Amino acid sequence: MCNGHIIGRMPQPDLPLAGIRVLDLTQILAGPFCTMLLGDLGADIVKVERPDGDGTRHWGPPFAGEESAYFLQVNRNKRSIAIDLKDPDGAAVAQRLAVRADVVIENFLPGAMERFGLDHDAVKAGNPGVVHCSIRGFPAGHPDADRPGYDFVMQGIGGIMSMQGEPGGEPMKVAVAISDIVAGQFAAAGITAALVRRGRTGEGGTVDVSLLDAQVAWLANRAGDWLIGGVEPVRLGNAHPSIVPYETFHAADGHINLAVGNDAQFVRFCREAGRDDLAEDPDFATNRLRVLNRQRLVAELGETIGRRPVAEWVDVLERAAVPGGPVLALPEVFSGPAAHAVEEVDHPTAGRLRLVATPVRIDGERPAARMPPPRLGEHAAEILAEAGYGVEEASALLAGPCAPG
Repeated sequence: MCNGHIIGRMPQPDLPLAGIRVLDLTQILAGPFCTMLLGDLGADIVKVERPDGDGTRHWGPPFAGEESAYFLQVNRNKRSIAIDLKDPDGAAVAQRLAVRADVVIENFLPGAMERFGLDHDAVKAGNPGVVHCSIRGFPAGHPDADRPGYDFVMQGIGGIMSMQGEPGGEPMKVAVAISDIVAGQFAAAGITAALVRRGRTGEGGTVDVSLLDAQVAWLANRAGDWLIGGVEPVRLGNAHPSIVPYETFHAADGHINLAVGNDAQFVRFCREAGRDDLAEDPDFATNRLRVLNRQRLVAELGETIGRRPVAEWVDVLERAAVPGGPVLALPEVFSGPAAHAVEEVDHPTAGRLRLVATPVRIDGERPAARMPPPRLGEHAAEILAEAGYGVEEASALLAGPCAPG
């Protein structure tokens, strides 16, 4: 359902990051996702785009009006100004904005910020309390530190693809650009932590996140399989490496996820499924034994589950108090269990938009979007005025290095 209906900007001064201004020099996904998270929590995000806009504005179809769905989904709660940073006058505008910012975030290749006078040392000279965040493909000091970062590449070299896919099949990437998403989340956490420290000490600082490091950190317990246990994970499809049965099964009319977490749940499920024989089989008495005898048990369960429709198995799971559920396509997701996660906003050219709302609730309430995703350069005039440019000077900039085109 809708969290709120938006026309124009609606300040929410009680949000945790209200009063924090972020100069957003990022594009594509990792950086914009990070700044959207900060904007959802109340920060004022000034999004600096190239004269032709963030690259994702052109990534489609699908489009809504002339805006891509990709761009619209990760850029709410931001104000946009187009600046040609290669033009000295344009770089000077960005430098002035950086002096007024609490946070400067960028995802350019190494060396670019120094050329534009927007690196941490340059910004800190006029803004000692600034928090400067850089998102890169590779961490500083890495042999490939000067190379651009792409999610697909990071999923490959970061290990996740080696574990994704069917047994004996080809490696498979996660369908979402997860390296970008988790890098954006880590960056948002690092920025917020740096702001808390600044509140305590008055000092700003730097935050650095790489897509590679974020991807590897996301491996979590599967990294521990190798680092601690010396066991190299293999592709198991949707099966769990150390819990059985914990995977996807074919029902008569769809798919169902079965997530048996302990021995008692296994017994309850078998009884509700009409398979007391499996619950009483000594080969399946404990999870350890079920893992060792995975193949036979999964075959037995697969045959049983395949005889009945998904809805009946949902009832079985509920009666047995066993975790599990259907595998839903997005139309079913957003009309069913996640209908509450959709937020509607009005966009001046794209019309009514349905966006995934922030998952964060503050004091029990989810912050409503204050602004729809911006049109390219939509807020340039007001941003320049706030930076102290007079009418004539701003007009010249809007016709020059700050002109969308």
